Amino acid sequence: MKLIMLSWEYPPKSVGGLAQHVYHLSRALARHGVKVNVITVGGEGTEPYEEQDGVRVHRVVPYSLPAPDFRTWILHLNFSMVEYAITLINSIKGADIIHAHDWLAAYAGRALKHSFGIPLVATIHATEFGRNHGLHNDTQRYISDVEWWLTYESWRVIVCSAYMEKELRAFFQLPHDKIRVIPNGVNADEFGVKIAGIRRPREKYVFFIGRLVREKGVQVLIDAAPKILASFPEARFIIAGTGPYEEHLRIKVRERGLEHRFYFAGYIDDETRNRLYAQSSVAVFPSLYEPFGIVALEAMAAGTPAVVTDTGGLSEIVEHGFDGLKCYVNSPNSLADNVMAILGDPEMAEKLRVNGHEKARNKYSWFAVAGRTAEVYEQVIRQAKRSGWYTDTWRASDPVTALYGRIKNFGQAGVPNQRR
Repeated sequence: MKLIMLSWEYPPKSVGGLAQHVYHLSRALARHGVKVNVITVGGEGTEPYEEQDGVRVHRVVPYSLPAPDFRTWILHLNFSMVEYAITLINSIKGADIIHAHDWLAAYAGRALKHSFGIPLVATIHATEFGRNHGLHNDTQRYISDVEWWLTYESWRVIVCSAYMEKELRAFFQLPHDKIRVIPNGVNADEFGVKIAGIRRPREKYVFFIGRLVREKGVQVLIDAAPKILASFPEARFIIAGTGPYEEHLRIKVRERGLEHRFYFAGYIDDETRNRLYAQSSVAVFPSLYEPFGIVALEAMAAGTPAVVTDTGGLSEIVEHGFDGLKCYVNSPNSLADNVMAILGDPEMAEKLRVNGHEKARNKYSWFAVAGRTAEVYEQVIRQAKRSGWYTDTWRASDPVTALYGRIKNFGQAGVPNQRR
């Protein structure tokens, strides 16, 4: 099976969790025998082409034109992706499936689908509506429209949780049989540092890692910190990651007089991440909106007790009191109580550590995730062949046949989310 995977971010270019998802999924798919070609963004500090663990990574540079905003820049990137992909697909003598990740690769995915007659699969990692608790401006409405368009054009839509399935069915009116729920994964062996044992400092580290945007809820942790510190003055809060909300969070810390308690680590590499997990007493993920929450799996894999909000995919991953603790959404008081429960009860912390590690290793391996994804590809390929599927831009050499194709399409345009 030959796969073209499209993603706007891929290591070392990482903005959020999507880059890590595509990185690990593509490698696991290669282990299943899929011939994977990833087309992603390139530029300074990256190799234009490399083969890694059976995955061929192609990095393209967006058009060198001024981009007045991010939407325009994404269009420039997609144009470059299409141009590169045309040559690539011809050179490998066709592809069996195209897999686009989020709206940021929608334009290229749709263009290649219709140009080559290759069925398209999409993964929707989050929605603009969900991230912003509604659509409040023209940019958000535009992005949401592109998300819907991508789901309409896709033969199958993959989501990472039942929570996301419910969101797409309600907001985009996707039919149930068009969606497949496949969770994210984790490679537990990458986090074996804690299991081997690293001495923790006398201070109790409370660790957060993620993109610094409002929906990740770091502001809730800042509000919870005074109550935690009242009982555990040795607590220190480490915030790893970058994002547009960082300055707001730093100001909030200063206003509360907590500068000596909070450390903003910025972007950290995997080795530093693993060491911080190993030295932390608790990992905290107080998201307001979280389609999945791969960081919770990372904490489990590292053997770090986790506190998460009872929302979205996080709620599906963690079993309260068995392999982690859940707090109420946007509640500093609830968050503080659960963090203090772990800091004050070493026996419970050990139980959560052991059970969380076992769940991450046995239930959420990337190899299993890739196997389920490959099954979706195979189903789509079989159905496309059986259905005599064609694209809107399909052209027949016989004008009468071409006319029949247009008539067959008549009346179907505008029907929301047909199954192909």
